[in-house]
Amino acid sequence: MISFTVTAVVFGVVFLAELPDKTALAGLVLGTRYRASYVFAGVAAAFALHVALAVAAGSVLTLLPQQIVQALTGVLFLGGAAVLLLKKDEGDEEIRRPEDQSFWKVAGAGFMLILVAEFGDLTQIMTANLAARYDDPLSVGLGAVLALWAVAGLGIVGGKALMKRVPLKIVTKVAALLMLGLGLWSLWEALNPPPS
Repeated sequence: MISFTVTAVVFGVVFLAELPDKTALAGLVLGTRYRASYVFAGVAAAFALHVALAVAAGSVLTLLPQQIVQALTGVLFLGGAAVLLLKKDEGDEEIRRPEDQSFWKVAGAGFMLILVAEFGDLTQIMTANLAARYDDPLSVGLGAVLALWAVAGLGIVGGKALMKRVPLKIVTKVAALLMLGLGLWSLWEALNPPPS
C-alpha cells in the first residue's frame, strides 16, 4: 500500500534538493542539443536505478534499532543541509555530444551522464535516509523517482525559464531548511523515544 503522505513529503524534499543540482543543468544542456524525449528516457532510467539502490540501502538500515536509525538519519540530514548551504555555484560541465541523433546514442548519453554524476549524490543519500526513516520503500521510492523525473523534465524542456524566475540560491536555502528540520526532528525522536 502506498502512503500518499510519505510519497508527497519525499517528493517535496528530493525535488527541492535536486533542483539546484548540476544534473538539472546537464539535462538542460542535453535538452537543447537533442530530442527531449530521447534525453528524458535515458535520464529517467538512470534516476530509477539510483532510487532503487538508495531505497535498498535505506531498507537495510531499518534492521538496526530504531533509535540508532533515527540518530543516523538525523546526522545525515544535518550533513546534507550543511552541504547545500555551503556548496559553491558550479559552472556548466562540458557534455560529450554523440555522433548521431539516434535514440540509443542520445538516451545512452543521458543515462551514462546521470549514472556517473548522481552516484553517491546528496539526493541518493537523502533517499536512503528517507527509506530508513519511514520504513516504506515503495512510497519513498515512488516519491523520489517522481521528484527526480520532474526535475529532469523541467531541466530538459524548461529549465532556463524556471531558473530566470526562481533564483537557485532561494531553492537551495529552502531545501537546506527542510533537511535541517528533518534532521533535528530525527535527532529529537532518537533522544526522546516513546515509552514502551
